[in-house]
This record gives sequence, structure tokens and C-alpha cells, in this order.
Amino acid sequence: MSIELESGSTEHTGWRAFRARLAGRPTLNLAYRIGVAVVGIAVLVIGIVAIPYPGPGWAIVFAGLGILATEFAWARRALGWLRDKYRLGMAWYSARGPAMRVFAAVATCALVIATLWVLGTFVLLGGWIGVESQWLHSPLTW
Repeated sequence: MSIELESGSTEHTGWRAFRARLAGRPTLNLAYRIGVAVVGIAVLVIGIVAIPYPGPGWAIVFAGLGILATEFAWARRALGWLRDKYRLGMAWYSARGPAMRVFAAVATCALVIATLWVLGTFVLLGGWIGVESQWLHSPLTW
């Protein structure tokens, strides 16, 4: 929001005023942009990792790009492009009918179970309830 002054200029209030003050200080502006980049990339990476699992993976990806888009033009363009591709992909998925939804649900369950096994979660849970079996052990050695 900005306020019109009698002289014809505008005075920024709130967030825009904060950014205008930062922009006037090159060192602080650079530090702020680096901070936004670090936080945005961290959120984006977490979202990308979470995409195949049940939950808000795509929402986290869009949030990460949204954080980056507050400071970087390339992120604004990428966010618009990805939003369009996501809508097209979801329209394609929805048009495939119930067979595709069942296949996607089974594939998601298989991926989650495989990830839990590789991470050793089944051994941990088996130990809690007193079940010890070799197939529960992860193929990774910790």
C-alpha cells in the first residue's frame, strides 16, 4: 500500500517501505537476497523430495518458488511455467479415469513402503513389538 502525498510523490508503507529501505543499503540488500535464496532453495528442495509421497509435496514446491519469486525474476517465470504445467498434468491425470487413480495410489503406496524399508523403519517398529525377521532389515548398512 502506498499513500499519495501533497507533492504528488508516494510514500510506501509496510513491506514495500521495508524493501525500499533495504534497497538503499547495498550490503543489507545483498544479505537479504542471499537469505531469501537460501530459505527458498531449502523449501524448494524439501518440496521436491516430498512430491512422490502422500502430503503437500507440490504445495511445498510452489511455496519455495513463491519465496524465491519475491526477489528473483527467474523464479517468477519458473513459478508461472510450473503452475501451468501442473494444471495441465492434473487435467490429464483426471481425464484418465478410475483405473489411473488406482494405479497411482498403488504406485504411491509401493514407493512409501520401499522408502520406509530402505530407511530401516520396519526394523525399528519390529523391535518395538518384538518381531525380529531378516527381511525387515534395510539393504543399507548404517
